[in-house]
Amino acid sequence: MRFGYREVCLEHDTGSRHPETADRLRAIRRGLSKRHGVEYVEGDLADDAALSAVHDPDYVEAVREFCEDGGGTWDADTVAVEETWDAARASAGLASWAAETALDGADGRSTPFSIGRPPGHHAETNEAMGFCFFNNVAVAARGALSRDDVDRVAVFDWDVHHGNGTQEITYDDDDVLYASVHERGLFPGTGEVLETGGPDARKTNLNVPLPGGSGDDEYAAVVDDLVAPALERFDPDLLVVSAGFDAHRHDPISRMRVSTEGYGHLTDLVRETADRCDAALAFVLEGGYGLDALADSVGMVHEVFDGRDPVVPDDEVDDDAAGVIRDVADAHDL
Repeated sequence: MRFGYREVCLEHDTGSRHPETADRLRAIRRGLSKRHGVEYVEGDLADDAALSAVHDPDYVEAVREFCEDGGGTWDADTVAVEETWDAARASAGLASWAAETALDGADGRSTPFSIGRPPGHHAETNEAMGFCFFNNVAVAARGALSRDDVDRVAVFDWDVHHGNGTQEITYDDDDVLYASVHERGLFPGTGEVLETGGPDARKTNLNVPLPGGSGDDEYAAVVDDLVAPALERFDPDLLVVSAGFDAHRHDPISRMRVSTEGYGHLTDLVRETADRCDAALAFVLEGGYGLDALADSVGMVHEVFDGRDPVVPDDEVDDDAAGVIRDVADAHDL
């Protein structure tokens, strides 16, 4: 794979006790150094126009001024330093690089994966939260839609937390499909089944709030039974994966049970779905806070595109999870 990465993303200093630290990117890079076929690309910093296409311009300016004044605590979870401004623009720019590169034809072993930070899917139109300042995938999606060859973009968010920001930004857009599988009841407490899109964008917002303890079989069923048919009906030109790895069984902040091999199988299913839709495919890093689990999982995604056949889960889907999947299918006529 081709990985988007900028050193400035390490300079977003959240402090020694914060789960979202520069060590996440360092762990990913160490893990990838043991694998062949890895290429790094810097991309460009997102400019004000790109950020303001999805965020209120006054909010963009507020983030700039907050960082220029030395940063501090934006909210209980979201902190910044002076360097956060460039790191956040780099992270958004890397997501846009991934989308543009995919649309320009990069696939197979050249499939793009942006590993910037801070992450983005909790950032709303005019609010930072959940470690996020700018909504990287939303910036990438809106930039992609400005191209003449793109009519529709889909985002599949497999981070363990619901991407409230991505949903809020795209909820009324009929040219963006947002699909999220997340742990029910976890921060930020959003992402209900019946939130299916605004009045003019029905069935373009698909939430799958799985119960804690869900693992490889449940996640595979979500893709097979919900995400894949929804994407095929929507027929996107680009599919962006909001790739958080905090549903891993060894992540410290969730109760989910996805294995490293499970992420490999998810990757395979997503790749097959994108192929059936004839959609370009790009990955953008979100969460993941167990450093070894994060590094191994990103490495697994890379290995799948390098020819690895991941183990296919073959256990029964939990009854509670199966009920959620049925409810979502009914809400979306799938």
